[in-house]
Amino acid sequence: MTGAARLLYGRVAGLLPSPADWRPARRSPGRDLIAGLTVAVVALPLALAFGVGSGLGAQAGLATAVVAGAIAAVFGGSNLQVSGPTGAMTVVLVPIVHTHGPGGVLAVGLLAGIVLVVLALARVGRYARYMPTPVIEGFTAGIAVVIALQQVPAALGVKGEGERVWQAAGDAVANFARDPRPVPIVMALVVAGAMLLGARWRPAVPFSFLTVVAATVVAEVAGLDVARIGTLPAGLPAPSMGFLDAGAITSLLPAALAVAALGALESLLCASVADGMSVGERHDPDRELFGQGLANVVSPLFGGIPATAAIARTAVNVRSGARSRLAALAHAVVLAVIVFSAGGLVGRIPLAALAGVLLATTVRMVEVGSLRAIARATRGDAAVMVLTFAVTVVFDLVTAVAVGVGVAIVLALRAVARSAQIEQVPLETGDHGDEERRLLAEHIVAYRFDGPLFFGAAHRFLLELSEVADVRVVVLRMSRVSTIDATGAGVLGDVITRLEGRGITVLLSGIRPGHDEVLSGLGVADHLRRDGLVFPDTPAAIAHARTLLGLPSAPPPAPVVTARHPDVPAPTV
Repeated sequence: MTGAARLLYGRVAGLLPSPADWRPARRSPGRDLIAGLTVAVVALPLALAFGVGSGLGAQAGLATAVVAGAIAAVFGGSNLQVSGPTGAMTVVLVPIVHTHGPGGVLAVGLLAGIVLVVLALARVGRYARYMPTPVIEGFTAGIAVVIALQQVPAALGVKGEGERVWQAAGDAVANFARDPRPVPIVMALVVAGAMLLGARWRPAVPFSFLTVVAATVVAEVAGLDVARIGTLPAGLPAPSMGFLDAGAITSLLPAALAVAALGALESLLCASVADGMSVGERHDPDRELFGQGLANVVSPLFGGIPATAAIARTAVNVRSGARSRLAALAHAVVLAVIVFSAGGLVGRIPLAALAGVLLATTVRMVEVGSLRAIARATRGDAAVMVLTFAVTVVFDLVTAVAVGVGVAIVLALRAVARSAQIEQVPLETGDHGDEERRLLAEHIVAYRFDGPLFFGAAHRFLLELSEVADVRVVVLRMSRVSTIDATGAGVLGDVITRLEGRGITVLLSGIRPGHDEVLSGLGVADHLRRDGLVFPDTPAAIAHARTLLGLPSAPPPAPVVTARHPDVPAPTV
């Protein structure tokens, strides 16, 4: 077996389930089973609603909750996480349905699952923590608005056409104005209101399930003219690969990458929430991606839509006393029993009632306190959050995340670059101003770089150092440079060239080994090394400068102009 094969085998083996995963289930299996039943009751209306919202129908939502929920429970990286269809995913899937049809959604789900497995093998799960909080809050609020707009046609009992959700919602409002039908909108608002008020009154009671049951009973007894889910086939469809079209895979790959990115982000964020709600739980991010990847590979074979971990269902699971994976697995089994035994009853549920469930879900998705805190933090954070929110609503989620992260990176680099300042400080602790002025009078000055010397700040240093006047020797102190990139090294070379062009001798001191590799690789300061003008520390460089100028060998302190990054601690020199 080659080294690469052994590495791959080791990584796959590390992602597979082990007997240790199920040891917590032996402590209190009854508690886990009750928690699983509770989550199933909450998940049933959500699975139906998200299936309908995706465009593939309620059966697709149930299939996803059963198949993906069971596989993610066994192979995932969290003991408490519950997976299935989610509102965020439906936002991405609706345009795919319009462009490629139901078969395209199934193919996208399978391809996204493969991408997630590859990401798990590449061990990229740990990097999810670097996602900026303003971006997360912005697209979460944007998703909530998009889901709410998607429910407008069903809540009004009319159809809406449009490429974007806000266009379809506007068309539905116009159609409703021409032919008002109050029953669907009243039902949707009553269900949403009952869920929101009930959650405050009795958080442990599954009001989503109770309100949907009540709305269905009222519609049946009163004979209300409302659109319903329709008859569901008993059981899950047989596994099929008929939706795969080799010619369409290339065109579907961008959508698959978007679905994989969303699935990875939402699942890893949800796992972090589950850890915070429990004691002693720590998820494995790479294994979580592996479990979600397998779930999304298998779910489309049974007609299911792409799945992720669900924060609402995971929270219910933890609050219901779940201790192990058995709870999430039990939730999937209960939903499977419903699929096989009560498909006819489920088909009688009014679409307006499910619209009300999703409207209440969108309200509960938005954390107003978090949005206010970010808005008050800095203008940059507020701008990133608002921009991400707006792009999510107007365009799509993937574009919003790309724009939000890009702007956040630009603002972060700008802040780092602007934090570098020029100020005069003593060469060492205990130095005195008279001695500093005497050395400056001898035409020697030392500049100290603090923090990163990278493309964002390098050109500022070039301009400032190029303005040095009435100096014969310049010592560039490099011991506090935390990072140097190709741009920073190149600008440092330009500084040396410009100073030497004016007859100023340049000395370097305190270059770190890693930084010396960058400078040597680009050929920066090679002539200084050859001429013995690079020194391990500043006192040696100052002593050599005095020797060059024919001054006494005792090195008095020098005034030091510092390019300082405030987050870099002052090391001992």
